[in-house]
Amino acid sequence: MSDLQNKIALVTGSGRGIGKAIAIAFAKAGAHIILTARNAEQLNQTAEDIQALGQQTLVVPTDVTDTTQVQTLAQKVRDVFGRLNILVNNAGGSIERNLILESDPDLWIKDITVNCTSVYLVTHALLPLMIESGGGKIINVGSGMGHRSAPKSSAYHVGKAGQWMFTQCLSEEVWEYGIDVNELIPGPVATDATQGRMQVGGPPPFAPSERVKTPEEVTPLALYLATQPKGGPTGQTFSLTRRPI
Repeated sequence: MSDLQNKIALVTGSGRGIGKAIAIAFAKAGAHIILTARNAEQLNQTAEDIQALGQQTLVVPTDVTDTTQVQTLAQKVRDVFGRLNILVNNAGGSIERNLILESDPDLWIKDITVNCTSVYLVTHALLPLMIESGGGKIINVGSGMGHRSAPKSSAYHVGKAGQWMFTQCLSEEVWEYGIDVNELIPGPVATDATQGRMQVGGPPPFAPSERVKTPEEVTPLALYLATQPKGGPTGQTFSLTRRPI
């Protein structure tokens, strides 16, 4: 595949799971990849896999909830590549899983920060470079939980809902620069975060109609969104779930 030949793509949370799978898929399609997450060892392993494909990598260990670290990331991308064509905001996680009454306020806020505020910080820091590069694609990895309510895990629901609204607002602000912004909902995926609760091929505990996927099964949709022509969809949700979101 050469759909992304010589494109520059940044994937947050790319040391493992869905982020790693997307980064490798983009590299196979011809892109050079900026890898960022907190775990440098995992990032370096992803980088080795991508370099074996003949593509360039830039590894920048970053806490995407830290404004200073994110600004450093953006500067390194500018210094090394001078452009950015694709941004995948994949980093996130579920931290506070208690009822609201029983929740820890600090953990609740941290959950919101990693799932929503981090997407703002990374996007805000890299938007000027994307505009200078002539436009591109922003893919925010969301969740069906951001489109509906449920007891427990309120922080994750609210964080992903905020990310979805951010996606819509941003799409209305940057279309004139040739930047398309969409949400990708993977549905249940077997990752380190879901280990012990989900088995590939089987249903998750919360939805018998669903089938738990591998991270690699998410990549065709990510590639579809990354390779759409200018004037393609923006401000939309694309979902791999097997039930209404």
